[in-house]
Amino acid sequence: MARSRKSRKRGASRQAGGANKVLPLNQSIPLGIQHVLAMFAGNITVPIIIAAIFGQTTEEKIFLIQMALFVSGVATIIQTVGYKNIGSRLPIIQGTSFAFIPVMAPFAKAGLGAVFTAAFIGGIFQMWIGKMLRPIRHMFPPLVTGIVVLMIGVSLLKVGFMYAGGGGWLMNNKPEVFGNANHLFISFTVLIAALIAHQKGKGMVSSASILIGMVVGYIVAMALGMVNYGKIADASWFALPMPFQYGIDFIPAAIILMLFMAIVTTIETIGDISATTMGGANREATDKELSGGIMADGLGTAFGSIFNAMPNTSYSQNAGLVAFTGVISRHVGTVAGIMLIVLGLFPKLGGIIAAMPESVIGGAAIIMFGLITAAGIKLISQSEMNQRNLLILALSLSFGIGMSLLPQFVAHIPDFGISLKLLLTTGLIPAGLLAFILNAALPKK
Repeated sequence: MARSRKSRKRGASRQAGGANKVLPLNQSIPLGIQHVLAMFAGNITVPIIIAAIFGQTTEEKIFLIQMALFVSGVATIIQTVGYKNIGSRLPIIQGTSFAFIPVMAPFAKAGLGAVFTAAFIGGIFQMWIGKMLRPIRHMFPPLVTGIVVLMIGVSLLKVGFMYAGGGGWLMNNKPEVFGNANHLFISFTVLIAALIAHQKGKGMVSSASILIGMVVGYIVAMALGMVNYGKIADASWFALPMPFQYGIDFIPAAIILMLFMAIVTTIETIGDISATTMGGANREATDKELSGGIMADGLGTAFGSIFNAMPNTSYSQNAGLVAFTGVISRHVGTVAGIMLIVLGLFPKLGGIIAAMPESVIGGAAIIMFGLITAAGIKLISQSEMNQRNLLILALSLSFGIGMSLLPQFVAHIPDFGISLKLLLTTGLIPAGLLAFILNAALPKK
């Protein structure tokens, strides 16, 4: 264990220049745009879903989308710039979390004030978890973090193909167009253009290959008449963020659920940070990066609740983007954060991105989510594959993948008011928790 700790420190010192390297603006701006495009659809989809569940008007829905973009930018800058012990100081991009939707939905009658109040308390609790992480860091060896990263990738593969088919998270609302020839043509055009730029291009062309692929896909979508220009026309030019728009409302049940979800999203954040350092710098994450990253994650959620944004978390697709480009400069993440703030203040600009079909994102997502899976395998391979570790790997993947493929397996398990069945069938939570428990419980020999 001491040797592993020393290797992490040596790896951090060798790669420090990569994370702290400042690229010229003609490189950092397109790379930042690349990060924004990779997470944009997911970031605005959460407030769209919640607005529908809570019966918000069209104006209120637009306001929630604007706040999601603004807060995402601020939370990303907290991660990349950091303050004292807060922040991973890595290109970790923050955005609204889909995992919180099941625990927010039951409080539709109570209103969004109850959700945001509970999220603020949950964010503070997550900051405390991050602060207390260092003494138990040894309980998250490459085997455990690798299984978490691997399951993040595996759980996202379906999402990538949903986007590629043109449906994304709203697939059930438009089954007649999902997977049609136009969407498949666009998504594979993006994929092929990105691969050609990555393999044949040099320097900046290779690093910005995902952006190049998505621009090509956007142009093709325009030629096919698949760009929704109405989203651009309907968006306002300028809008200011407004704090506490929905008031403060303490509901114990909502607070308990948010405290539980703080633990869940901490596991995911550990995986995303580990995937970023492994994919972009070929090393494990340091104790300082993990602790600071989790604290920044919680602070982003607490700050977001003040400004009417859903709970935030690190975005896995951006970790895949770092692995694909090899650019781990945190300053590129800062540029992306500034862009997200601008998009929140000037909704018309966000409308340009929102107008493109989801299949444009899908072609890039297939690459990025696959690379997250590969980063997990790379982390796991750093552990000795003895009988003990093989057993941990086997049982974790069996329960994680198996229960996600057959959700009926837990159909009769009571939810206890925390959407337990949904969490068990995510794949990530059962695999991550089981890997953590088995690694702590099984004897080393």
